[in-house]
Amino acid sequence: METGTSVSNNNQSIRNDSYEAIKNGSWFNQFRNGCNPWMARYVYGLIFLIANLLAWAARDYARGALRKVTRFKNCKGGENCLGTDGVLRVSLGCFLFYFVMFLSTLGTSKTHSSRDRWHSGWWFVKLIMWPALTIIPFLLPSSIIHLYGEIAHFGAGVFLLIQLISVISFIQWLNECYQSQKDAERCRVYVMLLSTTSYTVCIVGVILMYIWYAPDSSCLLNIFFITWTLFLIQLMTSIALHPKVNAGYLTPALMGLYVVFICWCAIRSEPVGESCNRKAAASNRTDWLTIISFVVALLAMVIATFSTGIDSQCFQFKKDENDQEEEAEDDVPYGYGFFHFVFATGAMYFAMLLIGWNTHHPMKKWTIDVGWTSTWVRVVNEWLAVCVYSKS
Repeated sequence: METGTSVSNNNQSIRNDSYEAIKNGSWFNQFRNGCNPWMARYVYGLIFLIANLLAWAARDYARGALRKVTRFKNCKGGENCLGTDGVLRVSLGCFLFYFVMFLSTLGTSKTHSSRDRWHSGWWFVKLIMWPALTIIPFLLPSSIIHLYGEIAHFGAGVFLLIQLISVISFIQWLNECYQSQKDAERCRVYVMLLSTTSYTVCIVGVILMYIWYAPDSSCLLNIFFITWTLFLIQLMTSIALHPKVNAGYLTPALMGLYVVFICWCAIRSEPVGESCNRKAAASNRTDWLTIISFVVALLAMVIATFSTGIDSQCFQFKKDENDQEEEAEDDVPYGYGFFHFVFATGAMYFAMLLIGWNTHHPMKKWTIDVGWTSTWVRVVNEWLAVCVYSKS
């Protein structure tokens, strides 16, 4: 009996050592060693990227094919409706795939368990399940798709909130790392350099937005967006330097970069043709710069979803150091359920980007996240970011 137990423990130890070697190995080594959770996350990211490309193709290039399908002939919005319907159907298929994975992997805590093997392997089954779940929405009536489109607004908002918390958590973690270093004096130079650079970029960004998007005094809305962003940066700095907080300059500087970027995205989302949006008017024609911008935006969204999905620890309750030290070697490297949940909400998010958060909004080819609804979603997201940062 003892011999059997010893053999079992040895096998478990060998498996743990093998997983540790894969974890600490190179990106290529993780793929070469077959099914493991580190390799699996890249495969799921690739599936998500392909779904994004399918949704874009359905919007920009599949309207002719969709028009021939009887189920789409009653589309009241014409070609725009066909493009929106195609995006939502691909998005629904992607959502169903990741939601099934979420339900089947939720609560997985140990490697080498059946749910761990399901998450990290069984690719032949998944390569059948994913296309099947992508095709099923194209067989559903438009009423169900429109209902999903309304629900997707909420799901996309959940995704933005998760992403927001993840970014703030990373910024605070980075600040704590610098403050907890033994050689704090040496790190202080790097902190000040990074903070100064971040504030400089913020100021330059604000000035450029005034030049590009508020060329005259009639652009009151853009002036308000930019000026309010400048005020929010000052507010976050004041909060961070308050004696009761004493967080230093790094976190408000990095958060300043984040809110300036969101403000820029919000104004960039204003519809083409607005007199205050000269940059958008200049890019009204489809050229290589427009195509490259679209591809970069698409890849950035996929990368953001991927990085947020593996960052499940920032949503766990804080543990003391003793609890962290007691974590077993066979614990899963990241929360599988959370990972798939982020991708499921990300499927709703990319649908909203491709249709401009409006199921009745026409979208030009090679555009993403354009429209007044998109603008206000970004603005509210910026304000929410400051609120979450202030409360954290």
